[in-house]
Amino acid sequence: MFKSKRWWATVTTLLVAVAMVLSACAAPQPQVVTQVVEKEVEKVVVETVEVEVEVEREVEKVVVETVEVEVEREVARRLVGAWVDSVIVVEEPSSDAGVTRLEVGELDVYAYTISNPEIFRRVEDSAAIEYDRSFGSYNELSFNPVGPVFEGTGKLNPFSVPRVREAMNWLIDREYITQEIMGGMGAPRWLPFNNASNDYAKLADVARRLEFTYAYDMDRASTVIGEEMEALGAELVDGQWQYEGEPVEIIVLIRTEDERRDIGDYVANQLEDIGFTVTRDYKAAGDASPIWLRGNPGDGLFHIYTGGWITTVVPRDLGDNFAFFYTDMGLPFPLWQNYTNEPEFYELAERLENRDFSTLDERLEMMSRALELSFEDSVRIWLADRASITPRRAEIQVGADLYGGVSGSWLWAFTLQREGVAGGEMTIGMPSILTEPWNPIAGTNWIYDMMLIRGTGEMAYMPDPYTGLYWPQRMERGEVVVQEGLPVGKELGWVDLEFASEIVVPEDAWADWDAAEQRFITVGEMHDESITALRKSTVYYPDDLYDTVKWHDGSAFSAGDVVMAMILTFDRAKEDSPVFDQAAVATFDSFMSAFKGVRIVSTDPLVIETYSDLYNLDAELNVTTWWPYYAQGQGAWHQLALGLLAEEKEEAAYSAAKADELEVEWLSFIAGPTIAILDAQLQEALAGSYIPYEATLGEFVTAEEAQARFENLNNWKDEYGHYWIGTGPLYLERAFTVEKTVSLKRNADYPDSSDKWVRFAEPMLADVFVDGPSRVTMGAQAVFDVEVTFNDEPYAIRDIDQVRYLVFDATGELAIVGDAEAVDDGLWEVVLSANDTNNLPAGSNRLEVVVVSRRVAVPSSDALTFVTAQ
Repeated sequence: MFKSKRWWATVTTLLVAVAMVLSACAAPQPQVVTQVVEKEVEKVVVETVEVEVEVEREVEKVVVETVEVEVEREVARRLVGAWVDSVIVVEEPSSDAGVTRLEVGELDVYAYTISNPEIFRRVEDSAAIEYDRSFGSYNELSFNPVGPVFEGTGKLNPFSVPRVREAMNWLIDREYITQEIMGGMGAPRWLPFNNASNDYAKLADVARRLEFTYAYDMDRASTVIGEEMEALGAELVDGQWQYEGEPVEIIVLIRTEDERRDIGDYVANQLEDIGFTVTRDYKAAGDASPIWLRGNPGDGLFHIYTGGWITTVVPRDLGDNFAFFYTDMGLPFPLWQNYTNEPEFYELAERLENRDFSTLDERLEMMSRALELSFEDSVRIWLADRASITPRRAEIQVGADLYGGVSGSWLWAFTLQREGVAGGEMTIGMPSILTEPWNPIAGTNWIYDMMLIRGTGEMAYMPDPYTGLYWPQRMERGEVVVQEGLPVGKELGWVDLEFASEIVVPEDAWADWDAAEQRFITVGEMHDESITALRKSTVYYPDDLYDTVKWHDGSAFSAGDVVMAMILTFDRAKEDSPVFDQAAVATFDSFMSAFKGVRIVSTDPLVIETYSDLYNLDAELNVTTWWPYYAQGQGAWHQLALGLLAEEKEEAAYSAAKADELEVEWLSFIAGPTIAILDAQLQEALAGSYIPYEATLGEFVTAEEAQARFENLNNWKDEYGHYWIGTGPLYLERAFTVEKTVSLKRNADYPDSSDKWVRFAEPMLADVFVDGPSRVTMGAQAVFDVEVTFNDEPYAIRDIDQVRYLVFDATGELAIVGDAEAVDDGLWEVVLSANDTNNLPAGSNRLEVVVVSRRVAVPSSDALTFVTAQ
């Protein structure tokens, strides 16, 4: 026990007192002495105890105060921003090696959607690893449509003919791919819709009919392809197709990192079996990209690419997939810009992208027809939806998206943490990183790059990882007004939804852009009479937006960043613009077909109105924010200005298509030769306090702000060696393109609470069990029970959107479609009437039930077979 100086002084006093008593006594008086001593001892003991208690209290107080200070410091640091201090991202092409590195602790997360059954079993058996399931990964075949003869090689391209591409649906056995190649870790896919989507569930009858029509039929494929080959002037010689005396060669560009290697080999085998000479070009992502994505399709370097995609946000409406995957409205890359379509298909694709319909029934009719036309076009054919997992160390927590997993999650950087630990470093492995240049306008679209880009940025709202609905992130609230009768609803409280008989667009709203004068054109200038819109949205930003949000280089967010996003929506697609890019035209034309105007009601606080004929079915998705998050990342006006200067001088270009056209570098803000080009632009901007589009942006940006921003960016570049900045929870410290390593650091200035998004713990995926008679008498009613639960608890009726059933008869035809009836929470009934069963032929039938939940946008299903007999 601790002894104080006061304790020792008290003991000394006691000894002196004893000595004085003894010396004062003429004769020994032991009893008196003893009593005196005992009293003094008791006094000393009491005082000693009091001292010790006091000292211990003081010590405890100091300890508590010290702990409180440390806790306050830690809490202050951890109340905002990312949980981790740093994230190191490394390239690991092998999923097998990635799992091994997880087991030994070299990696914390392997951010790849794995569908290999053997690796999945390893993960399930490992005590050190947990995983998140996702449903948004899928495989397809992309065809080169240029031809019929490639300019670059003079060789025939059979896939320039739509009917040949359509016939490839019959040539490919999707069941073989999912069962034999993928080991059951996937489901056959025919449509541009994910099987695990609400749109598939709503169109299940149409989907199953088309799947039946385009089921595997090699003989039919060979016949149709043969007819078209002869029409092209080719001939079958000794079982081999020849054109102008030479074998018809098909180059299959095969990705090597996953099951696509085996899929590519299977496709090549099938083509060889019907008479083609096939070259198998095996390449990893980084080597394949310059050929199929960035290259000129007319060079003839590939005929088929084994494509893989991931939907990174749970989709609420897949109607725009037709425009994205089949038309030049999809991406500003050469392959897409060479897509041509039948007018009916193109018009439907554009109308569906713009939600140009009045009712849900009309939408379903349009989508049904578009599905039929997509098979006739088949510029790509769909193979399989992957049943995927993303593995991580068991002690690691991270917000995963039901579709995109971790690599597609918008919340990964906000939620990544070691359970119970704040701070520290994480290591993430990915199959490929730094595959293509990073720039916010038209840079890399690779999922692995985009994961890191999302970690450095943020949108005004963030998608719910389970439903796809938006939650406010930088905005405060929203208002939506739509025309009466349109099929729009809302689920969340942050947005107000109203209906109006007419929505008039204000005359002072900006409706278009004059690229020569660098100014917006108002509605009043464009139209002699008032115009109306189907939708008006108003976004309200918080009062402290400009005080709390900062770019990574220290520059304060401003209205200028938002106006720059508005300008660039228009300018790059205008021929009078010094940075005109033909690759931006198709997307812009689609946008303008519905856009009516935008008006900045107030700059401080920032309030923006947008008018359009484009609307979404959910009010939460109808708020147009104009937040400066571009197609491939977030961008500040002063950062983007450097790229615009370089593009205007034709020293570099934002898009791959324009870079190839000008034979200049594709802009990268993180590394490579364009860094030196951007350096030169920065010095020019610093010298003159440069403001791009000054006639318009100059109203929102002062010369002093411009100078301060470019000085901030210059300091940033001096410290970190690149120009990539955002406002997100992590910032890019370094990107090592040769070593394939990326270092991300925690943004200490991030304003949001660290636990803002931790509520997304587990998706409420329904478990479905169908039970009923195994034998049904034809002409008699049959009733089947459908149990719907979550974690063994009944799923509330109010949380169920639809329970649809389909009956396939003994011939495989879809015979009956209907909706089950609710009985109680967790229990529904499928009732087949006497007329229904009477129309079923004798034999074995299959009843499929699909449950669509309001809590998660991934349907659940079950099925059983029953026999009909007299």
